[in-house]
Parts: sequence; C-alpha cells; structure tokens
Amino acid sequence: MTQVETQSDMMDPARAAAFQVAMGQVATIENGAALPPFFHQLYFWSPQPPKGLGRDGHPLVGQRLIPDMGLPRRMWAGGRLQFHTPLIAGVPAERRSMCEAAIPKTGRSGPLAFVTLRHEFWQKGVLCLTEWQDLVYRQDPSPQVPTPTPTIARTDETDRREARFDSTFLFRYSALTFNGHRIHYDLDYARDVEGYGGLVVHGPLLAQHLMLLAEDLIGPLAQFSFRASSALMHFETATLCRNGSDLWVRGPDGRQCMQAVAVSE
Repeated sequence: MTQVETQSDMMDPARAAAFQVAMGQVATIENGAALPPFFHQLYFWSPQPPKGLGRDGHPLVGQRLIPDMGLPRRMWAGGRLQFHTPLIAGVPAERRSMCEAAIPKTGRSGPLAFVTLRHEFWQKGVLCLTEWQDLVYRQDPSPQVPTPTPTIARTDETDRREARFDSTFLFRYSALTFNGHRIHYDLDYARDVEGYGGLVVHGPLLAQHLMLLAEDLIGPLAQFSFRASSALMHFETATLCRNGSDLWVRGPDGRQCMQAVAVSE
C-alpha cells in the first residue's frame, strides 16, 4: 500500500506577500486572495532537527517518503502541475504526498536515482492542485568524468525578460520555502563539495518566474510542466523566453537552463 504523508497549513497571506516584496513586486496578497501559481511552495514546511538533516541541509532520505538510494547529491530536475482551482490565502489547506517512483539508473557520469513525488493540495474538501515533483540523486563530482556539454537554448522567442538572482534573493527564497539545501546559500559547500561555479539558483524559483511570465502573457494556467537542464549561478543574468506555449530560461552564454510548456485555461 502506498504511503501517504499528510500536512496542513494555514496559508498565511503574509508569507506570500513577503515573497512578492522579495521579487520586487508590490505586496497585494491578503486573506481571501487567490494565490499566484506555484506560490504553494512557500507553505507546508517540514522542519527537522539538526540530527535529521543530511550533509547538504536537506532532510535525511530513508526516513520518510524518499528512500535512501546511496547517492548524496540532490537536484530538483523538473515537475508537472495541474491547476484545478486557485488556492486561497488565509484558508486552511491540506497537502497529501506520496512517492510514485524511485528508480536507479546509470548515466554518463555514473549511477543516478530518479524519484517522483506526487502532491495533492486540498481546501474545503476540494482538490485545488496536483503536482508531480521529479528529483534526481547523483554521486559527488569526479575530476575523471568530463563535464557534459550544455544544450544551447533557442533564440526564436517572441517575448523575453531578464531576471537576476543575487545571493540575498536566494537566501530569502530559501528562508520563505524553508529550504536548507546548502548549494543555494553556502558558497564554499556549493563550490568545493558539489562542484558548482557559484551559488545555484533554485530550480523552482526559475520555474516560478516562467509561470508568472506565462500567466501574464497567456492568462490563467491549466497545466504547466518544466525540466531543468543546466544550473544557473547567482552571478549570472537569466533571460526568460516565450514562444507560444513554450518557455525557457537562457543563460548569459546561450545555454539552456530550463524549458517549460504552459497550457492556459
């Protein structure tokens, strides 16, 4: 029988308003307001004591929904969302989570593990949102393994916006989402242990920007899917791009950092 983990949250509007301010927007969210897409990431915290954390600051695997597959590096590789009806700020909500898959594989860089979580978000007995979260676990980087050549992003966008993510913004987003992953705020750890060139911009934060761009350009969303392909560093300027239902994030060197597809209502 599939294990289901249930959490409740009061959906405090102050948290969503604080995120608006962190993004440079005017705080407009108050009790009774519909939350923008993906703002549920700010809620349903799962705090663990220090002994319940791994070296990367994330909760230890093997204790709850995610099995321990013996690989230390975690990446949020992508996800899919179905928006049924908006979540409302200030109205108690419930998240029901389960692990749909945990599959070991072998890639060019060595062993990998792919984990898919499914989350359902309910308010007043109504299913508001279904989300699939795809995680990848990897080995530590090895100097013997060549760095993969990044995919070059498309340049045929009809709409574009620039976005910057300095270390303060990354810290504030980590705090608002209660995300302890050290690659987003601990430069020494990100560089020396996990092999990144700087602090890593959260994949969900990039997806959040693409969702807001899509909603602004094509209207309320019915579905959204995204996949990360290359990490963006905190010192890099991203270009958010859109052509029809396709969206993507292009790094300053032209590489593709994320691609997405949005479907409006």
